Amino acid sequence: MIAAAFARARAEDRAALIGYLPAGFPSATGCVRALRAMVEAGVDIVEIGLPYSDPLMDGPTIQAAVDQALAAGTGTREVLATVGEVARCGVPVLVMTYWNPVERYGVERFAIELAGVGGAGVITPDLTPEEGGPWLAACSHAGLDPVLLVAPSSTDARLARITAVCRGFVYAASTMGVTGARATVSAVAPGLVARVREVSDLPVAVGLGVSSGGQAAEVASYADGVISGSAFVRVLLEAPDGDSGVQAVADLAAELAAGVRRADPRA
Repeated sequence: MIAAAFARARAEDRAALIGYLPAGFPSATGCVRALRAMVEAGVDIVEIGLPYSDPLMDGPTIQAAVDQALAAGTGTREVLATVGEVARCGVPVLVMTYWNPVERYGVERFAIELAGVGGAGVITPDLTPEEGGPWLAACSHAGLDPVLLVAPSSTDARLARITAVCRGFVYAASTMGVTGARATVSAVAPGLVARVREVSDLPVAVGLGVSSGGQAAEVASYADGVISGSAFVRVLLEAPDGDSGVQAVADLAAELAAGVRRADPRA
C-alpha cells in the first residue's frame, strides 16, 4: 500500500503528504476523528504514534500530546485499535514507535497483530540495522514495511546500510534536533535526499519542521514525501474543543496538500 501511495503521487507529478498524530490524543475517539479528517483533506499516508514515556526524538509539542495520551491509559492495544479504525479510510497507516514498547509487547506478536488490523508498516527511529534482525524478519513474515531513519550526519556507507533494510520509503530527518514546527526548513535536507538517492531507489520522505503550505512546497520540490507531525499536534493542543480541533487539522491538511501539489517554494 505504501508503494502504491507514492506511485499515485508520482503519477500526479507531486510529493506524497504524510501526517502524524499520537494515538489517544486528544482522546481515543478524537484521534480517529482528526486522522480521518486529515485523510479527507488530502493526507496520503498516516503515521500513528505509540505513546512512550521516554520520547528521545520528540520535541515539547509532541511530548505534551503523548503525556495526555499516556495519562488516559493509551497503550499498545489502543494503538492497534486506532490503526484499525483509520485503515478503513483506505490509506496506508504506519505506527511510529520507539523500540522498547515493541520488544516488550513481543516482536512477532506486534508485527502480526499490526498487520491483522490493516497496518502497512512501522517507523522505528531508534532501531539500527545491526540490532534489527528479528524485527526485520517479523516484518517480512507479516508483510509490513520497516522504515528506518537517516540523518544529515549519516555517512554514505551508513546511508547504504540503513536504506538496504528499509521498505516502503526512507525517512530523512531534516535536522539533528528533535521534532517541532520551525520557521524554515533545514538547508541540508536537499543534500541528504540527493545522497540517499545515490544508494537507494526507495522514495525519500523528509520530516521534522514542516508546518505550512509554503514549507511543504519547498520540501516537495526535492523529496518524494513531505512529513508533518508537530504542526497537527499543535493545532489540536490549541483548539478550544473537539470539533474545532478536527476542523483545524483538516484546514492544515488542506494547506499542506495544496503545498505538495505546488512544489515550488516561490509560488
